[in-house]
Formats: sequence, structure tokens, C-alpha cells
Amino acid sequence: MSPIFRRKAPQDRLVTLIRKPGCHLCDDAQIVVEKVCGELGVPWEQKDISQDEELNRRYWEQIPVVLVDGAQHTFWRVSEERLRKALA
Repeated sequence: MSPIFRRKAPQDRLVTLIRKPGCHLCDDAQIVVEKVCGELGVPWEQKDISQDEELNRRYWEQIPVVLVDGAQHTFWRVSEERLRKALA
């Protein structure tokens, strides 16, 4: 028997915006994340690489980075359409 694939409900997803202070691309990304997550009912959080050594080491060249359910979705520029598709 094959397992039945079930999509996660919006409230069971999590979008993480990894950013740093003074980053205009991060501000742009946050606007997209807030809009898409707000419309779809998906919770989101932000993390600051200046407050987390591991995140800084992993992502400092790619900021801002967006994770969906812990997996890297995109970096630098966030496409509203692409994020919406990933969460729908």
C-alpha cells in the first residue's frame, strides 16, 4: 500500500525570514512574507543573523533567506508568486 500524501494545512506551515539589520533587501522580503503569509494564514518568524552565529555562518552571503518548513526556499529577492505556490 502506498501512503496517502496530505498537504499541510496553512496553520501547520512555518515561514522563516533570516535577515540582518539595515538590509533593504530584507525589508523588501519582509513585506512579501507578511503579505503572503497573512493572506494564506501561514505563521512566520524572523531571525537576525547578527544574533545567531550558526545562521550568520550559513547564510551571510545570501541574506535575506526564506525558509519554508525549515528548508531553504529562496534568497536575495522573494517572489510573491513563487512563495504563494510553495505554501498553497
